[in-house]
Amino acid sequence: MDEGPIPLTLENIFTAGGGAGRVALSPDGSALAVAGPAEGSGGRGIHLLPTLATAEVSGPAGGDAGTFWTAGGSQVWSPDGERLAFIRGGTLFVAAPGAAGRAVAEGSGGLRAPSWSPDGETLAYYSTDSGSQDIWLVDAGGATPPRQLTTAAAEADDSRFSPSWSPDGRWIAYISNRADWWHDDVWLIDVASGDARQLSASLMASSSPVWSPDGASLVLMGTAKDEYWYEDLAYLYRIDLDLSAGAPRVVREAPIEMQVYATDAIMRFDPFWSGDGERVYFPYQQRGAFDLWSVPAEGGVATRVTSVGGAWSSLHATADGTRAVFTRDAATEGREVWLLDLEGGTPARLTSFSPAFEGIQRPMEISFRSFDGLYIQGFLYLPPAIRDALSGGSDPPACPALVQVHGGGTNSYTQGTNLIEQYLANEGFVVLAINYRGGSGFGREFQDLSVEDWLNDQSKDPGGAADWLRRQPYVNGRVGIYGGSYGGMQSMSAITRTPDKFDAAVPMRGIYSESLTLPYADRLGKIFTITGHGGTPEERPEIYAKSETLDRMDRITAPVLIMHGEFDVRAPFENFELAVERLDALGKEFDSKTYPEGHGFRDPANSIDMYTRLQAFFDKHLGGC
Repeated sequence: MDEGPIPLTLENIFTAGGGAGRVALSPDGSALAVAGPAEGSGGRGIHLLPTLATAEVSGPAGGDAGTFWTAGGSQVWSPDGERLAFIRGGTLFVAAPGAAGRAVAEGSGGLRAPSWSPDGETLAYYSTDSGSQDIWLVDAGGATPPRQLTTAAAEADDSRFSPSWSPDGRWIAYISNRADWWHDDVWLIDVASGDARQLSASLMASSSPVWSPDGASLVLMGTAKDEYWYEDLAYLYRIDLDLSAGAPRVVREAPIEMQVYATDAIMRFDPFWSGDGERVYFPYQQRGAFDLWSVPAEGGVATRVTSVGGAWSSLHATADGTRAVFTRDAATEGREVWLLDLEGGTPARLTSFSPAFEGIQRPMEISFRSFDGLYIQGFLYLPPAIRDALSGGSDPPACPALVQVHGGGTNSYTQGTNLIEQYLANEGFVVLAINYRGGSGFGREFQDLSVEDWLNDQSKDPGGAADWLRRQPYVNGRVGIYGGSYGGMQSMSAITRTPDKFDAAVPMRGIYSESLTLPYADRLGKIFTITGHGGTPEERPEIYAKSETLDRMDRITAPVLIMHGEFDVRAPFENFELAVERLDALGKEFDSKTYPEGHGFRDPANSIDMYTRLQAFFDKHLGGC
């Protein structure tokens, strides 16, 4: 974007474009198809732009908005680079870059994740027309109607994974829970015969499988079935196959030995191979910052390829493993596409979609000592008046403070733009976003601190953050807490575990009784909860008692604003109903608000309203500077 900075308002945060989205690099690495704002329409679509001859540039300057091509998304290049497949309005199209698209599959429910056969003749994609997530095949020229390939491959609401063609086009590898409802296994299906069989036995997949160039191995991220369902710190599994006989045979299924983990980022990323099959590349997040890493396919020392950090949201590479692209945002940089030559060097920024916002800052990374002596990472955002006073050497004003607790539980607060925290700081709040125990980015031992201990010791870390904030001369002594999803759970739990630490709380989209609402959760919610507690409520009642915030609400002294989506099944809406009923019965001071949304809000107006209410609530109960 060429315009100057725009005001940092909630309206602009949720409606001003959002930067670069999914990115696909052409097979020869010479062009990009990237999702971005559709100029003039307020929507999003696919942009085309050439890449640089070399990715080496001096610094992050540069970037282009590219040429807007068409509305749509899920774009993927054909193997010869002459065509793109994409989805628009639930219809699968194929077109030459820049040309009008031809519909090849339409009227399918839940159509997603198109994938080209190696010869460019067929497209595989997922659809829910069968009542499940199943793979369908269609002629890329639209000459024949689609045909269903798999049967009951996955739950209809599970849209995490993509089909993966073998290099010879005979097989498709995919993730399925067909053998066991609780497990995500690697399966292989013969494209011609439809004969499908389970390949993996010990792993729980957290990425799609990716074929080696010789078609003899698959690599994917995952965790062991007999361990906790970790997020962001996954093993990199290699499955070696013998496909010489009629029936595929697994020769090896084991993690690649290395000293670090791979980061799937809530199952957003897949690993990829070098062109010669000797190395595997993968993203890894440490202390909230992402980078690309590489490890020998046989195992060994993993080494870091990039040193740019920030938060990543899309990753793609050429089949020959010479170039890769990723989307990245950082504290003062919007989400854009970056190009990397895998021989080494400095990544180059290729796009310029994100608006520049007035008044954003690079937060200070700090550590504070929690109740038991552990040091917890935090990111500190200061209001402009405090920053100006400190830089000018004068006494800063004293402002109210907020502790932000991230969602995901085993994920992290990452070093992205984080515009909500930027906004609240600009509105006069000192904001400290913390990476409490149990999250990723600090090693497995730190992540293990919350296993079978949800909302117990980790819910005391926010109180340590509140203590640290009150010791600062620029805090007026009043501290609030807020978060969504697992952050909503943490917010509500913290004011029961450490009620003297907080003066107001805004839990959003949280679970407040795992034992009572588990039957209403979707499959992923059930798996996450049961692995985190080491069993079902009937099997481990003493573990569920730790996370039963509903039973501790009598300890709450702070006013509460609780908000939730009415169609939420990840954190079932029944949690909101139970919490409101309990708060009311206990005579606690609280406000509540619901929205016609699921777990992740889709209507910007609802997100704007939710955070407007949050700000007004904290203004009322915490005061001003």
